[in-house]
Amino acid sequence: MTDIKRRRIDQIQDAGFLVALASLPLDELRSRRAMCDDLDVELSFYRRMLHGRMDLLAFEMRRRAGEEQQTLLEALPRILSEGAYTPHPGLPSRSVSVEVPDIPSPGRRLIDRALQSDFLSRLPGLSDDDLRDTHTFLTEVEVEISMQRKIVYAALDRLQEELTRRYREGLADPGELLARE
Repeated sequence: MTDIKRRRIDQIQDAGFLVALASLPLDELRSRRAMCDDLDVELSFYRRMLHGRMDLLAFEMRRRAGEEQQTLLEALPRILSEGAYTPHPGLPSRSVSVEVPDIPSPGRRLIDRALQSDFLSRLPGLSDDDLRDTHTFLTEVEVEISMQRKIVYAALDRLQEELTRRYREGLADPGELLARE
């Protein structure tokens, strides 16, 4: 790939990222897999942060509808510990550890706008229309992040298949990984 793009997701989506994997040096395959792994951690973190904001937003909407008696701040520990946001009703909730990745400094991306640090303080002052607009916006950003994760997973699968093939066919020595550590 001669044209290196700035964002990792752009590099992974580039048509040349998964072309001719069999001819790539082993270190390059591992480097690309590591890039995908790192981006997956970052995107997973973003999704968790978005879901937290969606949980807070859902609580505020229920509070305004008279379904909740506590203030947002009083209920904050419960909201964040329960993780009430479930994109697909009926799915069981599960506890997930959160690994905080090295995140690029905030910029102009949609995710940067969605994860503005003043979200919690602004939430009670938003109008009902602003709440609905914010919910729509967060949902759209979550869908975009989920789509990017699918792209990363597909690339990871292809890279892992090639690495596995090389190990299986004796073209690479898995023992050398231990020697590097």
